[in-house]
Amino acid sequence: MPLVLLRLIVLGLVATFGAEEETARCQIRGSPVFPLLSEEGDFTIGGAFSIHSKITQQPLSFTDTPAPLTCSRYDVVIEFRFAQTMIFAIEEINRSDFLLPNVSIGYRIYDNCGSTLSSVHTSMALMNGDERTVGKTCSGQSAIHAIIGESESSSTIVLARTTGPFKIPVISHSATCECLSSRKQFPSFFRTIASDLYQSRALAQLVKHFGWNWVGAINSDSDYGNNGMAIFLAAAQEEGVCVEYTEKFHRTEPEKLLKVVEVIRKSTARVIVGFLAHVEMNNLLEQLSLHNITGLQFIGVEAWITADSLVTPTSFSVLGGSLGFAVQKANISGFTAFVIKEFWEKAFQCTEANVDSVTGTTPCKEIMDLIELKDYNDDVAELRYSSNIYKAIYAVAHSLHRILKCSEYLGCDKTVKVSPWQVKLIHYLKIFWVNFTIKNGDQVWFDSTGATVARYEVVNWQRGSDGSVRFKPVGYYDASLPPGQRFVLRTEDIRWPGGNTELPVSVCSESCPPGTHKALQKGKPVCCYDCIPCADGEINSNGCTKCREEYWSNQKRDTCVLKNVEFLSYSEVMGKVLVFFSLFGVLLTLIVSTLFLINKDTPLVKANNSELSFLLLFSLTLCFLCSLTFIGRPSDWSCMLRHTAFGITFVLCISCVLGKTIVVLMAFRATLPGSNVMKWFGPAQQRLSVLAFTLIQVVICILWLTVNPPFPFKNMEYYKEKIILECALGSPIWFWAVLGYIGLLAMLCFILAFLARKLPDNFNEAKLITFSMLIFCAVWITFIPAYVSSPGKFTVAVEIFAILASSYGLLFCIFVPKCFIIVLKPELNTKKHLMGKTHSRGLSK
Repeated sequence: MPLVLLRLIVLGLVATFGAEEETARCQIRGSPVFPLLSEEGDFTIGGAFSIHSKITQQPLSFTDTPAPLTCSRYDVVIEFRFAQTMIFAIEEINRSDFLLPNVSIGYRIYDNCGSTLSSVHTSMALMNGDERTVGKTCSGQSAIHAIIGESESSSTIVLARTTGPFKIPVISHSATCECLSSRKQFPSFFRTIASDLYQSRALAQLVKHFGWNWVGAINSDSDYGNNGMAIFLAAAQEEGVCVEYTEKFHRTEPEKLLKVVEVIRKSTARVIVGFLAHVEMNNLLEQLSLHNITGLQFIGVEAWITADSLVTPTSFSVLGGSLGFAVQKANISGFTAFVIKEFWEKAFQCTEANVDSVTGTTPCKEIMDLIELKDYNDDVAELRYSSNIYKAIYAVAHSLHRILKCSEYLGCDKTVKVSPWQVKLIHYLKIFWVNFTIKNGDQVWFDSTGATVARYEVVNWQRGSDGSVRFKPVGYYDASLPPGQRFVLRTEDIRWPGGNTELPVSVCSESCPPGTHKALQKGKPVCCYDCIPCADGEINSNGCTKCREEYWSNQKRDTCVLKNVEFLSYSEVMGKVLVFFSLFGVLLTLIVSTLFLINKDTPLVKANNSELSFLLLFSLTLCFLCSLTFIGRPSDWSCMLRHTAFGITFVLCISCVLGKTIVVLMAFRATLPGSNVMKWFGPAQQRLSVLAFTLIQVVICILWLTVNPPFPFKNMEYYKEKIILECALGSPIWFWAVLGYIGLLAMLCFILAFLARKLPDNFNEAKLITFSMLIFCAVWITFIPAYVSSPGKFTVAVEIFAILASSYGLLFCIFVPKCFIIVLKPELNTKKHLMGKTHSRGLSK
């Protein structure tokens, strides 16, 4: 800024608001600055464009007057056309009989050479005019009533800040920086283009749409680039897009540009968002071509995506397939003819014919190289920003039309003084005053920030059939539409870098396959991650998500499927084996029963209390059969049946054994002289004892079923991947009461049999009962820990095994020795042998 102030003072660009020491006149310090193009009129509109795009400043010695700034790089394709458009619109209005019918509009157009330094120079020249002196005071009317420009945001900020205190409206056609939306800082600024707020957000949505979550970002080190990139980065973060690097450079910093190129070369991102002015983009393009960096997908902004200056023989290898937002085309009727046939000769005082000594015109070739204009006619049709200038001129004209109270028949009231301090043109540019439609059908109005609605074309760099580069529209963005309808893309029309039709990929990490989840890599953005398999029972759905209780993840862990329901079924091997042994036990029991029935009159069968023996065999058959109720899918009835049937049949069985044991004891006691104990435990008492013992178990079971019966239960705790369908006990107390009662009878039977084991007899059944009860108790004692610790269906298998083992134990220990004698040793089946040497009385029925 000190340099700027120094140049302002030295060059005399600041008007002195006061009188000289001896003369009361307002005069310009130094020489006035004349416009590049001008025309007088009743009202004057100023224009500031970067006709030249480069400025050179000579070194300052601080001892001599600074040398004038030197401008170079003539931009006839873009910026000079802006000046042409401004003149065309003004001349069209001046010819109109409906808009400002008897008022002429003049213009003063300056070249700021694409520099903010020159912008201060230009703004002061626009306000001061050409006169060296303007009367006694410096508080008169400005030389212009409104200013059109500038093209770049940084220069526009300087222009708007300088003219703002003087209430002179500035209408820009392409300054898109969101910072200019502040009405507090820039109350007199308007623009016929949308703010970058919409474009930056749309860029993030575009990148997200194609699944690119790993991008590079480069911007101009200017108000335009820095503000636009800041909005994009915030929007990208909201959309879940990660930025690998963010670099910026200015057109005057070649060292930074080389650093940017090196960053691009080393990066892994294949998509680059370039928030650059067309000058910086041109500099970057030259370096990328020089370093042969190609194949990258560029996402561009309106400032360069349709810039003809970027189309060179080598540029397509770098920018081919680029995608970006462009200002919508607009057709201004009559402008093509004006540019080609009329304005060229008039503006440069030259002709394509021979030298005319009368008019003083010279051939245009002596002034500039017309090769630059070889495609000019085609380029005129690419009207984008030019239409914004056209709209800006008409916005000023419509405001003046209202201020001057113009009518078609009476004309305009020229006595109305349009002054920033009285009748303010700014007020008439507000949204309620400016709302009109130009001849091509576009509606023009300003929102509360002084901007127009955001409408963009989405264009794609493609090569035509003739080899030329064309900017093909492949969609649009319209912020005025509802949220779901703003973005429209025709993806099938897009051509990607290298002419490919396949969408390029730019991600830090590939998408995790089904069944895995993302684990962020330490120190890297959220888009960089490792894929970790989901845990059992989880699937990949926005991270690993647990399946519902009855579901489990499949092998790929991408879908929840119903868990396998496990129970001891008849179809599996274990079930078949247990069924076999159950039925085999029933068969053996029936064989023994048949054998006993056939030999019921033999001494051996009679001596062992045949009635209790048959009842015992019947109960053993029930014990073998009740094990079958434990196999199969548990249901309400099967759960209640299996435990109660088991409890009752086993008590019946043990009661019979107990009865036989008591009979043995009583029988031997009855052999004592004078003993009549057998009359107290005859057949009737034996039946009653068995019935009484069994009824107690029946009561326990009835109470169990009444209070809290067993029920089918899906056990999901033991195994996570499957459901164990089992019978819940309902009340464990009643279950253990059933087992406890069986155990109590078994222990009593064992003790009595143990006491009677040495009673005299060749076939003392107490010994057999003792051994059978020993096996029975051993089986059920080992059953308890095995039952508690066995998982799933094995719990049921353990219970069935205990039932079968104890049943086989009773069958084998009590009846096999007798069957052996009956079948194989019939000679022993005599009363004499049974009485032995003791001459004791045998057991009667």
